[in-house]
Amino acid sequence: MRASGIATMTRRILERARSVNPRVRVAATRKTTPFLRYLEKKAVAIGGGDPHRFSLSDAVLIKDNHIRAVGGLEKAIMLARERSPFTVKIEVEVETVEDAIKAAELGVDIIMLDNMKPSDVAKVHEELVRRGLRDRVVLEASGGINEDNVVEYARYVDVVSMGALTHSYKSIDMSMDLIK
Repeated sequence: MRASGIATMTRRILERARSVNPRVRVAATRKTTPFLRYLEKKAVAIGGGDPHRFSLSDAVLIKDNHIRAVGGLEKAIMLARERSPFTVKIEVEVETVEDAIKAAELGVDIIMLDNMKPSDVAKVHEELVRRGLRDRVVLEASGGINEDNVVEYARYVDVVSMGALTHSYKSIDMSMDLIK
């Protein structure tokens, strides 16, 4: 019932997002129910979504606290590059248009636009296109995205990641009856 609800919601949101961007991915975040991560991520995949990461070790994610702790975006990216295997992608979470542009210029693989308004996401996309950087980076929008506003984000990004897929779904009501 739980997995069917997640898969159904994922498919519904994916169809909405792809109505404006046929290549966009709808991904689950790491916000899953304890001990049920595999089940919930599998349900997202069955619904056509992207399970994203299964654990924090699947990629390097530089968050706001990491940037503050080391003294800036540039230093955080440099340290991540120095200490990560060459096979691991580096993703940075940003909250402003300026930081998104800077992250792209510094060559990160993925830029997560965290809690940005759709208008700011559009500005990032347009500025990266203008500078010839858009094709070099995966843009991911995350934070506050739901079924009602996903289309506003999907137009400009490669990935829309949503915690709602695994914490705000409605279980499918089902039962089993044996027939003689």
